[in-house]
Parts: sequence; structure tokens; C-alpha cells
Amino acid sequence: MTDETPGRHMSAEIAQQPEVFAAVTATRPAIASVGGAIAERRPRFALLAARGSSDHAALYAKYLIEVLLEMPAGLVSASTTTLYNAKPDLHDVLYITVSQSGGSPDLIEATAAARDRGALTVAVTNNPESDLARAAELSVDVNAGVEKAVAATKTYTATLLALYLLIDSVQGGHGEKAAALPELAAQALSTIDSSVEEAVARYRFVERMVTTGRGYSSATAAEGALKLAETSYLAARAYSGADLLHGPVAAIDSDTGVVAVTSAGRGGEAMRDVVDTVRQRGADVLAVGSAAADVPASSRILLPETAEEVAPILEVLPLQRLALGLSLARGGDPDSPRGLSKVTKTR
Repeated sequence: MTDETPGRHMSAEIAQQPEVFAAVTATRPAIASVGGAIAERRPRFALLAARGSSDHAALYAKYLIEVLLEMPAGLVSASTTTLYNAKPDLHDVLYITVSQSGGSPDLIEATAAARDRGALTVAVTNNPESDLARAAELSVDVNAGVEKAVAATKTYTATLLALYLLIDSVQGGHGEKAAALPELAAQALSTIDSSVEEAVARYRFVERMVTTGRGYSSATAAEGALKLAETSYLAARAYSGADLLHGPVAAIDSDTGVVAVTSAGRGGEAMRDVVDTVRQRGADVLAVGSAAADVPASSRILLPETAEEVAPILEVLPLQRLALGLSLARGGDPDSPRGLSKVTKTR
């Protein structure tokens, strides 16, 4: 690709992910030291703050905390601090802020306020010298390297991996279930091209898409919808498979493209009835994941099987490729989506 080729940065950064995963796993001892500090403080529950793609990473972390640590966890709104000046008592609370840039003023302010109010604050960021990292008591370096494309790809998956290693270390784990991810990611990226190209051809002219998953894969569905919206300008919505059946399924018809994330495990098993219901509505369903062969989809992108709690780190790879391919097929440049910049500053 030349320097003028549309999508050159996004394409390159998607391809870099196996080596990024290796770099993140190599830093596990440093991440584990933060996890050890959290375990020593014995927080009573966890709160997570984030924006954009990082918000989906925080959703993934919420599932990890609730399932692996059996600790209550919730997603917070930074605006309760920055706009409404709320001052909750946060003693004995673990407050994790996730931000790839570490530069959004609302997240920095909310993290500093949480620390002042007694929380154990942890910044998870790709910029260890950022104001966010300085505002928090502890920090985890995502270690993804510079990302040039506006749409986050390698920083998103590296954040997922760093969060898994962090939360696993809190429970005394050693990251064994993530050890094979660099090799599995390389395997996945080398085998999905034809399936992604088929999906691009199927959805090139669609205007409405729904992404859906259960459990850990809810985060993948959310991130997939964001990627499709910001790169291809599609009206893409993400729903938990359970929430989809509680009303939104009524809006699905033969003009709707549906991406169902279905990996091996309890979440994937729970998606079978969801996919069957959506198919009965006439939708064209693309199943993505290690259990994609087990659901009644129109087409599939199969991935290597992993432990369910790390599956989202692989599941999103074909969705990134799909967003890239659709953007290019529709005449766009996913490296420069209209109206967007790499760092979005909100308050």
C-alpha cells in the first residue's frame, strides 16, 4: 500500500495484533503487580469509567469482575461528577478508568475526584505518560504502540487483554488462558479473508445492521456496531441477545443485516434461540465466533476456540476486517471518518 491508499493504517494495525498481544503478555508481571495491590486493598465493589471503544472494553471488564472475582461491578457516568458535581462516598471502591489516549478531560476529572473520595483508582491506558495515568493511584500500560487510524483496532484488543490479565491477577491467576492468543490471532487473521469478503459482498448495500451477543460477547457486539457506524456510516445498533428479544427484534426484517457473536461457552449457547428467532424474522444472519457453526445462520466466520472469558479478544478481529472492507467497498476511507478525530475530548 502507498501512503495514499485508503484504509492503509487500519489495515496495518489490524494485522499487527498478534505481535501486540505478544507484547502485552510479556508485560504480565507489571500488570500483576497492580493486580496484587488491588487484592491487598480488598475492595467491596468496582466501578468502571470510559468512553467510546474503551467503554466496550469496560463492559468486558465488568463481566470479568462479576464472574471471575464474584464482585459487584458497574459502569459509571463521568458527567455525574463533571456536570452535576456529585460526591459519592467511594471508600473501599475499586475505580478503573479505561482510556486509550488518557486525554479526555471528563475521565481525568472523574478519576481525580474518585481518588479524593477514597477510591482505589486504576488507569488503563495506551499512554502511560498521560494526565489520566498521573491522576490515578495505579496505572496499567496497554502497550499497543502508536495507533494512526481513527478507528481503534489494536488499542481496543490490547486493552481487553490488559484488563483480562489485570483481573485474572487479582484472583491469583497467571494468565494461562491468554497465553495462546498471539498464535491464535495470527491463525484467525490468516484464515478469515474469504469469509469476510463474502460478508462484505452480502452487506455492501445494506443500510441497517444489528450486532448481538450474550455475556462476555456483549462487548464484542457493541464494538462491532461502533466500527460499522464510524467507518461505513451504517445505522448499526448493538443489543444483548436477551435485550434483543425484549422488543427490538420486532424491527428486524429481511432488509436488516444481523451479526451474531457466538463463541463456545454459556454465552454462545444462549445465542442459539436468539439467532433462530432473528432468522424467522427474515434477517440475513452472519454468525461470528468459535461456535458459529452451531447456529442457523446465513453465513459464518469461524474462529479458533478459547476459554470463554478471553474469546472477545479474538471475536472482534473479523468485525474489524468487516468494517474495513465495507468502508472501502462503499467508497470511504476508514482511516479518516468524517467528523471524527483520534482523540475526542468531552466534559
